[in-house]
Amino acid sequence: MNTITPNKVRIRLKTYENELLRISCDNIINTINRTEAKILGPISMPTKRKIYCVLRSPHVDKDSREHFEIRIYTKVIDVYKPSSKTIDALMKLNIPAGVDVEVKI
Repeated sequence: MNTITPNKVRIRLKTYENELLRISCDNIINTINRTEAKILGPISMPTKRKIYCVLRSPHVDKDSREHFEIRIYTKVIDVYKPSSKTIDALMKLNIPAGVDVEVKI
């Protein structure tokens, strides 16, 4: 049986912590380089900010508010001409908790 490998695999990583994102990208790049596939990235996407405004006191002092912010860091890695070894190595890779990984073939 002949297996067809795709021309490009896009890996998108999202997390709330910038350090976890850097560690995950380094692990993925080292794994891909061992299998001799061509790589483009990691490409940093713009940081998304979500700001929440909360009243400090529920009954009085409506002018007193507190702001909280969540930042979402995103990076994209493109793998060109991946072999079956590359895809197997990526599936076995350990990624830290808190990192969301999307793989598009």
